[in-house]
Amino acid sequence: MSYESITLKQEFIIDKIISIHYFQSVNDFIFKEESHDFWEFLCVDKGVANVSAGSINYTLNKDNIIFHEPHEPHQIHAHGDVTPNLIAIGFSCDSPAMKFFRKKILEIGPLERSLLRNIIREARLTYSSQLNSPYYSPLVRRSSESIPFGSEQLILIYLQQFLIQLIRNRSTDSAFATIPKSVRKRNEDELFYNIISYMEEHIYEHLSIQQICRDNLIGRSLLQQVFRDNTGYGIIDYFSLMKITAAKQLIRSQEMNFSQIADYLGYNSIHYFSRQFKKLAGMTPSEYAASIKMASKPQESSPALPFPDHNCSQNEGRIFPHKDT
Repeated sequence: MSYESITLKQEFIIDKIISIHYFQSVNDFIFKEESHDFWEFLCVDKGVANVSAGSINYTLNKDNIIFHEPHEPHQIHAHGDVTPNLIAIGFSCDSPAMKFFRKKILEIGPLERSLLRNIIREARLTYSSQLNSPYYSPLVRRSSESIPFGSEQLILIYLQQFLIQLIRNRSTDSAFATIPKSVRKRNEDELFYNIISYMEEHIYEHLSIQQICRDNLIGRSLLQQVFRDNTGYGIIDYFSLMKITAAKQLIRSQEMNFSQIADYLGYNSIHYFSRQFKKLAGMTPSEYAASIKMASKPQESSPALPFPDHNCSQNEGRIFPHKDT
């Protein structure tokens, strides 16, 4: 019997990754206008950002994403009191399918959010460059023995899947129809994000597992399983991370002092708040405030800002609910 092969069709051929950033900004942050010869997208993980693309101005809310095509002038600035967390990735791609993203503001969903989380996680393991700064610095590989096997290929795969998924979920062409999830998986996803929304609404309170189960009509074992599967954390540990994330945003807004923030988020004392902040963020509230100011200055290095890395027990924003293993 003779065998015949088939060459797999690739809708997106990405030649190079130029930049990967996940950064936080203060409420008066402005990134000057620039243009370059590669594609770049900007996605809002938290907060609100104003973006200009060519001669058009846009306001991007949480989960909104905009693509800047090569040579398109663009600029970012924070939106008043709502400090944003932003993801920006630059890459080289000449595939015709990229035309889909021109002049569009899209909204990402749970799967796309997960793919972005995976890209950032692998990039942190692979590159020593400061991903937490909005200013460009070349991607520099860590020593080969410390880079997980296949990490750069995974970054490429996740990015290709991210672009494919964006088109599949938003195209009216039946050829791009999304393969539906199983009913069970869809229900678990809905449950997870409902609980996340519930905890965001109660971020200023002290929550117990019993109260969460009671208010959301869910069993304790299922609740813990859903959170372990989606985040790698127990639900109370994750709620503590959410509180510290909220504290960071309040620090960046520069409207409250540390005592007011501790009281606002339901901590019993400023001392307990500071201990929890240091434990989960890897730095004190004062050190964090100083690092944010340093990161906002061009051409200045700054201490690494928190990402959801298990080794340093840090988490920032809902787009990265998993901890690294």
